[in-house]
Amino acid sequence: MYRLITLTLLILFPTASYAQESINTQYGIAMHGEPKYGIEDTHLDYVNPDTPKGGTIKIASIGSFDTLNPYSIKGTAAEGLNLVYDRLMRRVWDEPFTMYPLVAERIEVPEDRSSITVHINPAARFHDGSAITADDVTFSFETLKESGRPNMRQIYKLVKTVEKRGEQSVYFEFGEGFDQETVMILTLMPILSKSYWEDRTFDQTTLETPLLNGPYKIKDFEPGRYITYERVKDYWAKDLMPHVGHYNFDEITYEYYRDDTVALEAFLSGALDIRREWNATKWNTAYDENALKANNIVKQALPHGRPERTRGFIFNTRRAPFDDVNVRKALDMAFDFEWVNTNLLHGQYRRIDSYFPNSELSADITDNEKRSIRERLRSAGSLLDESGWTIKDGKRVNQSGETFAFELIVADQEQQKIALNLQRSLKRLGIDMHVRILDSAEFQNRLLAYDYDMVAHHWQSSLSPGTEQMLYWGCEAAKQQGRFNYAGICDPEIDTLAKSVANVKSRKALVETMKALDQKLLDGQYMIPLYYIGKDFVAYNDQIQHPEITPLYGMVMESWWNGALNRAGDNPSKPQE
Repeated sequence: MYRLITLTLLILFPTASYAQESINTQYGIAMHGEPKYGIEDTHLDYVNPDTPKGGTIKIASIGSFDTLNPYSIKGTAAEGLNLVYDRLMRRVWDEPFTMYPLVAERIEVPEDRSSITVHINPAARFHDGSAITADDVTFSFETLKESGRPNMRQIYKLVKTVEKRGEQSVYFEFGEGFDQETVMILTLMPILSKSYWEDRTFDQTTLETPLLNGPYKIKDFEPGRYITYERVKDYWAKDLMPHVGHYNFDEITYEYYRDDTVALEAFLSGALDIRREWNATKWNTAYDENALKANNIVKQALPHGRPERTRGFIFNTRRAPFDDVNVRKALDMAFDFEWVNTNLLHGQYRRIDSYFPNSELSADITDNEKRSIRERLRSAGSLLDESGWTIKDGKRVNQSGETFAFELIVADQEQQKIALNLQRSLKRLGIDMHVRILDSAEFQNRLLAYDYDMVAHHWQSSLSPGTEQMLYWGCEAAKQQGRFNYAGICDPEIDTLAKSVANVKSRKALVETMKALDQKLLDGQYMIPLYYIGKDFVAYNDQIQHPEITPLYGMVMESWWNGALNRAGDNPSKPQE
């Protein structure tokens, strides 16, 4: 028996009968449970619906670009192209994974999520005023399935049947391998113009501006220097609930710099308006106070609730001696995080104690043991002795007389500094760790080939984890180069838990499954965990303002605005420390 989920969005001037028909409809589709917002809601909780429109903003980007097509695998796409494409539905950032109507005015999904019927909003338009139709949706699907990004191709090829049902509706039926998440990802599909693309080659770089449909359009650009987007003032979806309070600047410019050091200098000189900072050392040492005052720059650390990157020195368990869990545990004990945090990270960070740090998905850890590095090294030495690695002439050797030596590869100097601290501790245990810093191309090649003893890298999960968990932790991925099972994890219990993630039916069941998976990963000691902070570092010109509420996933730049345009009596945003 199918349960029909119908999503209906009232247009600007609905008739009474249309409004009445919409009263009992379910508004939005959530990965688990019910959507937070309903048909009666006018805006998202984390936006200011009365933000003024206008002004400009300049942001740095590093490197260059050679294409205006962000969905082809060829070339380097310009920064900010997400601003010029509409999708079937819009994701919001104060729920783990919920979609709301955009191009799709309403959808129909059965209980088992084995299909989806998309009914296109009759108001949906491209920038030339032409209507978005079923032909555009089917063309977008077929094009992205064959020539889009790998993640798109992987999901779209789960679709068994596509049927155009009139000019405004399209039916998709999923085939073998679909799960609860498949329909959610399909609704994220960007809509391409069939009339523009059908006579052009999609899978190539292009600097010709396509026919677009988002809240902004491309105004001007010069590869290697800048790209400027202009707000579409008659944008067809500007009054839809998920868009109210968003896209407030008249122009957004991304200026390109050869490296981040130059970009920071430009920002501190007042040439740029806002900067996200990812480096704690720069955040604490590189923002000159005189420059901040001279250019009226505000620094803030905005808290968020999304899982942080799971940074670590990852063991390759495909290789000895890291196939021994006691050896892995011993090396973890030797890491002096307290010293690293105080001396290298300015005391800003916390030690990672989960594969899903800073989230409700973390296992319930009760071990708060606090021991000195000397005590931990003593325990680590005992574990190594038990595993057959004993001291001889000051070196750890096994029964065959082989010394304990290995290489850790890193991608940047910050990782190298932290690695050198570990190197010193391991030397006290008689272990010889070589730290090798690689350029980005060589590092990436070795990472994808699993060609290392230990690697400084990370995993990234969302609040709505799904099929990617098998790529991170599954036995099959451990054997396939180019996947993300960097540690070579192959454990039947972990496999079972990771496979079940995408098909659990409730949020409660998902959280319980993820906690169990986290605990098994922690028990396996597959990395030396590093650090996280749970905040977004951002600095900006004090004329820029943001809503008082920071949503679950963190700051949403699309909801910020030019505070100089505030009407008399408006309340400015309050700093969040």
